[in-house]
Amino acid sequence: MQSSASREHVVPGLSRNWEFQSSIVPRWERRQQMELFLRSAHRPPAWRKIKAIRPARKWVAYFMYAPDGALSPAHRFTLSRLRELGICVLVVCASPDPAHLPPDLDGYCDALYWKDLPGYDFSAYTLALQQISRHSPGADVLVLNDSVFGPFSDLKGLLDHPRWDLTGFTASNQITNHIQSYAFILRKVTRLRMARLAPVFFPFASISDPHAVIRLQETRLARVAARSMTVGALWFGDAGEVKDPTLVRPLELVDAGFPFLKRSLIGKHAAFIERDRVLARLAQLGHPIEPGWE
Repeated sequence: MQSSASREHVVPGLSRNWEFQSSIVPRWERRQQMELFLRSAHRPPAWRKIKAIRPARKWVAYFMYAPDGALSPAHRFTLSRLRELGICVLVVCASPDPAHLPPDLDGYCDALYWKDLPGYDFSAYTLALQQISRHSPGADVLVLNDSVFGPFSDLKGLLDHPRWDLTGFTASNQITNHIQSYAFILRKVTRLRMARLAPVFFPFASISDPHAVIRLQETRLARVAARSMTVGALWFGDAGEVKDPTLVRPLELVDAGFPFLKRSLIGKHAAFIERDRVLARLAQLGHPIEPGWE
């Protein structure tokens, strides 16, 4: 795993250690958000505890989507790297039913929860954070999903000393000032903290539409959190120049010690950069190249 010593490298169009400032939200936008919630919200997906959480100072909460009930090589790579951190790993796995969980997943994690397929990543985040708040209260938690490859750099120092109570890896002002939710660190997860974040981590509802998740959860997370805690991100891109840091400057970020590459760079967002460059960098970083990627 790469050292994170290069974190002070300059990446064109991006700034470092961004302190979150809430954008002004006009009244008409709040009405639109309420209407969108009423159209999009549904009951939370069914879930089941497979392997219980135990008290610990730190957790990694990893959401993985496995509708075929199998661990991909990318999942195995990420889980192995997370285990190397020496921190307890909680996996929330979405599959058709508990019987379709990957049979070898148990060996990669300290706690395991099954979640039904409906609900986007925030439904898994809500489940993981709620359970940690109840069974390991006060823990610091790295939250991430399987939309990213990696980690490719050492996260231990960052987890030991998060800069903010809610630390994003990247942030943007596209739509509104916000941190991107593919990965973040939340300090001191307690029931009180989760109650204050309930306007984003819905305790009694869930959303499956990606557009609604972005509008109602991802882009609101930092703003809701900032009411009761400090919030910031390691990298910030002004959307006028860099629409999305993880898509526009992916390799430059990795060169600067950034730990992830977005999976969509070889999928729906492949137009941002040549696939061959992304695949070559994955191979250079020791990541398996799966059949069908080339």
